[in-house]
Formats: sequence, C-alpha cells, structure tokens
Amino acid sequence: MADDSSTTIWATFDTREAAELAVEHLVQLRGISRPDLFIQSATTENTAGSAPSGSDASHDGEAHTDAALEGEIVVSADVAADQIAVVQRNHGDGGAIRVLGR
Repeated sequence: MADDSSTTIWATFDTREAAELAVEHLVQLRGISRPDLFIQSATTENTAGSAPSGSDASHDGEAHTDAALEGEIVVSADVAADQIAVVQRNHGDGGAIRVLGR
C-alpha cells in the first residue's frame, strides 16, 4: 500500500529572491507541483526579506533605504513522504537559514 500522506516542510530565507529561486528549483528541477508551494513573510509585516538583494541592493555597495526589510521569508511545501529529502536538500542548497518539517 502506498503512503498517500503529505508532510509540510518549512524553510526560512533571508531574501525574497532566494525564496523564489528555491520554489522555481522545486517546480522545474524537482517536479513539485506549484500549487503545493507557498511563500509568505515570517512576520506579520510586509517584507522583501531581512537582507537586501536584487533591486533592493545597489551596484555601488550601498543598500537602498526604501526596501521593506522587515523580516525573513518562509517557503512551505506540502509534499509526499518520498519527497521530503529532496525538498530539504533543495532548500539547503538554496541557502535556507532553517528547514523544518512536520
């Protein structure tokens, strides 16, 4: 009998850019269905992460002061038991600060 249960894996990232890249890798490289992946702020604040990246960072080494850097970004994935290790490895390779599972 196959195990049809799902598990939620949470990963925390410093930047929205890293979180979105992790999601794209899960979808395009790991075959995880996009509707099973969620990106949200780790706090109640609107945030682009806790560190500048992408358009939030300037090319002269100075961070823009108008970026919403109000906290970390959480990616959650609802996956089958046989996908847990793949998702955890993907998040670790993507620079996740923490990876937790239920």
